Amino acid sequence: MTLVQKLGLIAHFLKWRLRWDRRDLDYLPAGPVSEKFMSVRDAVADIPDGAVVITSGMAGNARCSAFFWAVSERFLREGHPRGLSWLSVGAQGGRGRAPGTVEELAHRGLLKRYISGHIETAKALLAMADKGELEIHVLPQGEMARLIEAQATGEFSLESATGVGTFLDPRVGTGSAVGRSRGSPLIEAQGERLRYRLPPITVAMFSATSADAAGNVYFHETSTLTETRESARAARRNGGRAIAVVQRVEEPVGQPIGIPAEELDAVCVNPWNEQSVAAWQGRSWRLFLPGGDGDDHAAVERLRFINRILHITPVRGPVEEALARLGAMLFSEVVPRDAHINIGVGYPEEVCREVCESPLRPCYTFTTETGVYGGIPAPGIYFGGAVNPERMESSAWMFRFYEEQLDATVLGLLQVDSEGNVNVSRRGDKVSDYVGPGGFPSIVQAAKTVIFVGGWMAGGRWEIEGGQLRLITPGRPKFVDRVDEITFNGARALAQGKRVYYVTHPGVFELTERGLELVRLMPGIDPERDVFPHTTARIHLASRLAPVASSVVTGQDFELAIPT
Repeated sequence: MTLVQKLGLIAHFLKWRLRWDRRDLDYLPAGPVSEKFMSVRDAVADIPDGAVVITSGMAGNARCSAFFWAVSERFLREGHPRGLSWLSVGAQGGRGRAPGTVEELAHRGLLKRYISGHIETAKALLAMADKGELEIHVLPQGEMARLIEAQATGEFSLESATGVGTFLDPRVGTGSAVGRSRGSPLIEAQGERLRYRLPPITVAMFSATSADAAGNVYFHETSTLTETRESARAARRNGGRAIAVVQRVEEPVGQPIGIPAEELDAVCVNPWNEQSVAAWQGRSWRLFLPGGDGDDHAAVERLRFINRILHITPVRGPVEEALARLGAMLFSEVVPRDAHINIGVGYPEEVCREVCESPLRPCYTFTTETGVYGGIPAPGIYFGGAVNPERMESSAWMFRFYEEQLDATVLGLLQVDSEGNVNVSRRGDKVSDYVGPGGFPSIVQAAKTVIFVGGWMAGGRWEIEGGQLRLITPGRPKFVDRVDEITFNGARALAQGKRVYYVTHPGVFELTERGLELVRLMPGIDPERDVFPHTTARIHLASRLAPVASSVVTGQDFELAIPT
């Protein structure tokens, strides 16, 4: 990016920051429109106490901020609605900083229960749960999406192999409950499988691009669809309400109707509706849409720069870039061409960038659990969307697709143990430290090859000297004898025939019958000095410990071979 382009983006974000909580909850469109149209304030006025409400979207994509504000303001004004159960499949918090998120609901008495796949960003709700003021449950995003879809046909539970042998399994861990949460369990053991359920949804609220005068809703400029259609159908099937908020009223020529007016109870207009963070729906960013904006590389750099401005993603230095190259090298060797790939957040995004900037990009189809198929997965706060996707599907569609055709996934890690188990869901003992499993359990259950990428230590300092990696200051071990919480069960993955790898500073570990086996060694790493003294996990060295090329560390002459 040029300096002028960077300054232009900074100016755009300053303007957005000054207007990011702008709203008019009484707004009504001008001109003759269907009686379905009403103000946001009126649309939430009939939500009863004890309702089960779902909002769609993920991270910064398709936030229905107006509804969060309206429900919060009504509660502060009237003391109602009370005792709500609130569902969100993906993360919808603002980390205690951004307005217009699910954190607007953090008032004692408004919510009884919050159910989600990923809860780390909902800091205000987690703080309430720490004080015993809110019950929190987590479920895998795949099972949540499929349960929402099932409710539209009158089914309220499903059996799945996902999560067996992990903390989600009541025979192993806490099941759905987080912290001191009790209430009705949402997961039960069912032989060799688990039975998942959700309470019947009675209110579905979501964001869309626009509506026509008759009240039909369109999604042609949205960055994700997630579970929008399924949640609306579920609420109506359960005798409840489906409510949309759009940016404008128009007659979209040639665009298919997303949800017809007869399947909606109310349509609201918020002129400041966002497509995604800092992208107003009225001036949507084409980079998130099929066809893109004509320059995928520039679009990715734009999103990475924005994340750095907002301090959402850590700054990656030479050591982190070397780790991303190591992950990309392994990826190119073990994932066959024409494969379908899922990419997680953090280091996996950097691995994906290395692959997509190489000749390998046409060899793979990248996807995200929101239903975005093809393109380059968007990083950081834009996670869930993609640059120049091929098409948009729903979350439920994508997880069904994963069950049949997910070849590989690249995911992050918090801890790894001697058995190859991985923890990505729990950072500490307090509810406010909890992350949640997200789509992770559903994805690893489906993938044939699983590549984890993450640091060898927490807080350690590494440097590159003379083309070699050096440990300067040791940190706290992340490879331990036993993880604090099992989000991925290594033994079960082996029994299912999966190939499992762990990419970290010392090199590449592979999960084998005897446990964690170091099979690739980074230049400059001495196992006796840099590995064994800094882990409580049982580590085995491969009989033929292959060296990693120095080009992976330095980046000089680094190339990825096209898979056969």
